[in-house]
Amino acid sequence: MLALFGARKRDASERGSLSIRSDSHVLIVGDPGLGKSQMLTAVGQIAPRGVYVCGTSGVSSSGLTVTLVKEAGSGDFALEAGALVLSDMGCCAIDEFDKVSSEHSSLLEAMEQQSISIAKGGLVCSLPARASVIAAANPAGGHYNKAKTVSENLKINSALLSRFDLVFILLDRPNAEMDRFLSEHVMSLHSGKKTSSSSTAQSAGTSAAAAAAAAAEDSAGGDSSGSTNIRQWLRLQPGERIDPIPPALLRKYVAYARKYVHPKLSPAATQKLKQFYLELRQGHRAVDSTPITTRQLEALVRLAEARARAELREVVTESDADNVIEIMKYSLFQTYEDEEGMMDFGRSQMGTGTSRASDMKRFVERLHKISEETYNNMFTYDMLLRTATEMNLRFSSFQDVIDKLNNQSYLLKKGPRSYQLATF
Repeated sequence: MLALFGARKRDASERGSLSIRSDSHVLIVGDPGLGKSQMLTAVGQIAPRGVYVCGTSGVSSSGLTVTLVKEAGSGDFALEAGALVLSDMGCCAIDEFDKVSSEHSSLLEAMEQQSISIAKGGLVCSLPARASVIAAANPAGGHYNKAKTVSENLKINSALLSRFDLVFILLDRPNAEMDRFLSEHVMSLHSGKKTSSSSTAQSAGTSAAAAAAAAAEDSAGGDSSGSTNIRQWLRLQPGERIDPIPPALLRKYVAYARKYVHPKLSPAATQKLKQFYLELRQGHRAVDSTPITTRQLEALVRLAEARARAELREVVTESDADNVIEIMKYSLFQTYEDEEGMMDFGRSQMGTGTSRASDMKRFVERLHKISEETYNNMFTYDMLLRTATEMNLRFSSFQDVIDKLNNQSYLLKKGPRSYQLATF
């Protein structure tokens, strides 16, 4: 929703001023069957200038950006606009984002500079592409693997992944109440029966709120020190009825807010966002961690302005900053969390880089290379530790890594502090 409203446009007409991106990009990664395509279809219908494309329908770089074609009659060259150019000043929803991996390089300029340059057939021009990109992707292998980073799950390069302001991970985890509600909803759709709005609202509110709260607590590692305003607002009270806004009215509301509302940061909100950014920078100064960059600070400003624009306010309050900080924390915790539920700060802020599982794989490959060179597959604990140090691999507990490799039959324990490398 915040990507639909967007931030206020910066005036870049003055000489020497820089063009700053005002549209937020959101990436949704999750297991199949969680309704990502339905969400993007609704976004394309609600956005004032919304374009929906699917990666499985033969979308190429020209279909996303722009292409130069030669007319049959006159032989002159003409430009054909793609989805990003057609959705200028609007929103572009890209489904099956992982299926257009060969065309990701063409999106780098459009997502950051919000323009598309072309130099072909003697034509040199630049077309505007000031659109928010909301993309959905399925992980490679069909199921999201928490042991890997987002980049490793999607096979997407880090340069493109860093363009997204928020990355959300949707996991299909068993939940008794949510499963019961979804089964009732699906059966009612197929049987043609409609449940009462009050009962549906109550069951949906309690189930969805419980699932969202549980997921947030799991991703945040049980940290409840942040603001809980968003969770309280999303949780429906017992007996509360759902009164959804008609899509046509919501479309007009978004168009009005984008055209006439231009919020600016208040001193309290500015201090709040700056303090949160400094805390992130302070907490990621370790040797094995990837530092937080200024892109996260700019993303916070854009999201805070969009939060104020959603309520037609000209000033970004401290409450807006708290809500945006909570959303950013939730996104960061999801990308940092590994398969054991621990925070792996060796991953970068948006899920790029390599995971601990990748480091262990490199470590085993190095041991195999040493074994082939020395014709010896026996290693002591000191030899293993020295090899990891030479590779600049830093694990929180090296003994836990050795035990995990032993449990996975990569290393066989032959005696006290003595291991044999298994060959396959």
